[in-house]
Amino acid sequence: MPEDHDEATFSPGLARWGGKPLSKHAREAGIVVRRRVATTSGAVLLGLVALGFAWLADRAQGLFEAIVAAAPLVPLVLTPMVYGLVVWSTRHWAPAAAGSGIPQVIVAARKPDATENSGLSSLRTAGFKFLATLAALGAGASVGREGPTVQIAAAIMQSIYRLFRIPVNSAIIIAGGAAGVSAAFNTPLAGVAFAIEELASAYEQRLAVLVMGAVMISGLVSLGIAGDYLYFGAMHDTLSFGADLLLCPLAGVLGGLFGGLFSRGVLGFGTLERGPLAMLRRRPVVWAVGCGLLVAVIGLASGGTTWGTGYEAARALVEGDAQSLWFGPAKFMATILTTLSGIPGGIFAPSLATGAGFGNILAWLVPTEPAGAVVILGMLAYFVGVVRAPLTAVLIVSEMTDSRAMILPLVATALIADGISALVCKERLYHGLAKAFRSPSEPAIPAPKEA
Repeated sequence: MPEDHDEATFSPGLARWGGKPLSKHAREAGIVVRRRVATTSGAVLLGLVALGFAWLADRAQGLFEAIVAAAPLVPLVLTPMVYGLVVWSTRHWAPAAAGSGIPQVIVAARKPDATENSGLSSLRTAGFKFLATLAALGAGASVGREGPTVQIAAAIMQSIYRLFRIPVNSAIIIAGGAAGVSAAFNTPLAGVAFAIEELASAYEQRLAVLVMGAVMISGLVSLGIAGDYLYFGAMHDTLSFGADLLLCPLAGVLGGLFGGLFSRGVLGFGTLERGPLAMLRRRPVVWAVGCGLLVAVIGLASGGTTWGTGYEAARALVEGDAQSLWFGPAKFMATILTTLSGIPGGIFAPSLATGAGFGNILAWLVPTEPAGAVVILGMLAYFVGVVRAPLTAVLIVSEMTDSRAMILPLVATALIADGISALVCKERLYHGLAKAFRSPSEPAIPAPKEA
């Protein structure tokens, strides 16, 4: 576990017992015990919260689908209205809750003691994020709960450590965020990889111990309550060697290209200073209403497949069922509009669903190969193109679909997609978005080193 300095001065009452000073050995032993109890209890609690969040998110999306089934044109009013209301309330009450949540954790982990960063991983921000994401899903927004879970989990872990009167450092915030990924997807290995690739700018042994402990405990909580479920269903097919040689480069190039365009569009929008879009950006509530209206139109035109996370449509594709070839492009548009609107919500699940849609197009081009195997290549490639975290992506996709037999094609596709995306958008998405939450006086966050 990471060693914290001056903990006796942080909690002086714990440095004495019965009016007598404790020995140095006793103080150090007490610190270790408190830290382990804090890690365990924090990981259990955030695992439970993540499961509750997932259950409520499914209920919110189900409620919206029931409303659409009863009154198909309601989204034309409901969706833009909720987009505008959520953006207005976020800007007024919890600005640090906007967007995914992962950029906030990156900034908070860099300087956990900075006063200006206190709201990025606070329980108040996490609570607002929780409710705002549910509201977005209840209005058909193309958002996921995984990014918000990372921010919520980091806030919980940080608060538990403070409750035990242990100073909060970067490793604690990173461990909480990584455990959130593990609990949200039921993918412990991906949680560790995510901490290394996205949240931490440097990998240290003491960070690894804390991260793995928190990730495994939260993963066990999820496994024990929700069972050993597969997020996107099981896919045990494999591709022929000839198909691998064709599809890995094709999927990697297309996924990296469109994923890079998504990232470049999102980051570029945030720096616009001139033109019609810049004028709209200066009126965030009006802009959010307009984005919500377009998302509603896309949802109605796609038969409802682009609402929410896109989980059901993506799972159907992975398991070999047919979907419209327009699903991927439509989900791409719905997700980028939702992201640009500024409402709280993640892009993990929508990006995986978009990638599955692009994989569906590739599967149409090679009808002799198992459709599910081609779909997960597209899913992986686009996801890597967006987040630029190939190791995390390979582990997430393989753990979520039980497609370990496809590990070599997945790795090859991820590396190609990462390289192509870097050519399209040199800056990684989450690290670029983190700039908006960084204090002007704080030095720039160093870019992660490329492999």
